[in-house]
Amino acid sequence: MPAPHPRLEELAQDLPEITAIRHQIHRHPELAFEETATADLVARKLREWGFEVATGVGTTGVVGTLKAGSGSRRIGLRADMDALAIEERTGLPYASTVPGKMHACGHDGHTSILLGAARYLARTRRFSGTLHLYFQPAEERGYDSGAERMLADGLFERFPCDAVFGLHNHPGAEVGSIMARKGASQPATDKVSIRVIGKGGHVARPHLTVDPSVVTASIVMALQTIVSRNVDATQTAVLSVCTLQSGGFYGVIPDEARVELSVRCFDPGVRDLLRERIEATVHGQAQSYGARAEIDYQTGYPALVNTDREVDFAVEVARELLGPERVDPDFGLVTAGDDFSFMLQRRPGCYLRLGNGLFNEPCHPVHHPRYDFNDDNLRTGAAYWSLLVERYLVD
Repeated sequence: MPAPHPRLEELAQDLPEITAIRHQIHRHPELAFEETATADLVARKLREWGFEVATGVGTTGVVGTLKAGSGSRRIGLRADMDALAIEERTGLPYASTVPGKMHACGHDGHTSILLGAARYLARTRRFSGTLHLYFQPAEERGYDSGAERMLADGLFERFPCDAVFGLHNHPGAEVGSIMARKGASQPATDKVSIRVIGKGGHVARPHLTVDPSVVTASIVMALQTIVSRNVDATQTAVLSVCTLQSGGFYGVIPDEARVELSVRCFDPGVRDLLRERIEATVHGQAQSYGARAEIDYQTGYPALVNTDREVDFAVEVARELLGPERVDPDFGLVTAGDDFSFMLQRRPGCYLRLGNGLFNEPCHPVHHPRYDFNDDNLRTGAAYWSLLVERYLVD
């Protein structure tokens, strides 16, 4: 095995502090646009280390700025801060102290990694140019998200960058490995809420009702054919029923039922097709039973599209830090959405994946009540960000 990169050794002195920060954030999870304690912690640390700090960006976002040398280039790094409404079941000594909330996606790790890089870069200042660190709220929201609000609050006008980079941990891949992909890498994500309106009544006289449960069951089954029979087989699309609710009392046929869908794809044309077919299918199925349907189609995040030049650069830095055997420059599609896509619509950049552990190890997928970010990644991630900044911001 080759010797570890010196940067990994240099970050060792900061690891206890970074780990303590991560565990503190994990104990006190905050949901979308509630990240006040996390934002305060981030802002305090950045100020201690000599950054210029702006708070309240896009509601609870924080931006730290550090300049060194005379270089004119500018780089932006983003980390998300929000938690999820999930009851934690890890049993860890630093488990969530807030009932019904936990960091089940690793944003506590992402924030701590970026703070680790901030600490190192403030101490060494071996770069020439401007560094902006974007600590973003509300990535998990799915709509009206933290990235959207920060951009609407003038993020790139107030804190401009020539390129923007972000990362997300990836359970199922070796700890400390880095993956990237050119072009569309993560999907557009839409939410569909459907209300099926029938006619309720007594279960003993179903012929006098229009049973919304039966209508909804038919809709759910018909929806399963949309991807398989309408979308080009060479394209990727996902349509999942997330919520199905009907009735609440034994002996009663209800008046209505509700369904919620998650819809994901990578191609704008496929996105339009899915909406057209979902709406036609839902209305057609409802009408065939004498019921009617109301559809609330909520357009969420756009597809996340990495730019080729920035992917090549990010991969080159990863290979320098970790060696080529731990870097995958052509990683497969990831079907989870991320609002970093809004930033990539405004600036060139790259969103990377950082392996969080193989599933045959004690590793759980994100959004699982037993998920935990792997602390072994704190040093790797901080070393990677700091090296990326130094390689990008050169005279």
